[in-house]
Amino acid sequence: MRLGLLGGSFNPVHRCHLSIAQSARQLLALDRVLFIPTGDPPHKQSGTLAEARHRYRMVELAIRGIPEFALTDIEIRRTGKSYSIDTVRAIQQEYGPDTSLFFIIGLDAFLDLPSWKEAELLLKTCEFVVISRPSTSFVTLASVPFFNEVPRERLEALDAATQDRADVPLVNGRILTLLRLPPCDSSASEIRARLRDGRPLANLLPPLVESYILHEGLYREDGERF
Repeated sequence: MRLGLLGGSFNPVHRCHLSIAQSARQLLALDRVLFIPTGDPPHKQSGTLAEARHRYRMVELAIRGIPEFALTDIEIRRTGKSYSIDTVRAIQQEYGPDTSLFFIIGLDAFLDLPSWKEAELLLKTCEFVVISRPSTSFVTLASVPFFNEVPRERLEALDAATQDRADVPLVNGRILTLLRLPPCDSSASEIRARLRDGRPLANLLPPLVESYILHEGLYREDGERF
């Protein structure tokens, strides 16, 4: 099996998350994409982050009827701070050695990878798939220490949208896949702001997710349910 891993807070899950998962699945011939919502933080945060049980339920509703998508509560069940390397190890053990793992991650988050726990081991354990982000350019990857020498023009071609994909060798022998996907007009922060202010959502959410948010009164200062 070729299994994509898509982690995040999903606060809330929206159409762009689904679009990224579908595009990665098709472009990389993945058998399935596994959504991995983060758990509740060890220390109480502000009200901008919905409880893990709500975020899990929203993903469950968003992927209903899509057999290529799956959901796990592995990070929600974990107590204390959660690290990606621990999640990947657990998934690898669950799915077995015949499953190839593809870690789907935004370009902005990937740039922080050197600071992650056991980052080099994580890069050896699974293939990384880096997705374009509107606020970050691919040429910034040239300074990441995990690469072999990368021709700058390949990264510039992605930024200029003259190329949609580049497969770049890493020093550990793995291949890093860079994907430039069409821009998406949804963002979780904008959706939360619209909900807080009572503005229309303009089809930014899957219908079942929108209904759930309104019913539970999520992201509203008054917590009012409908």
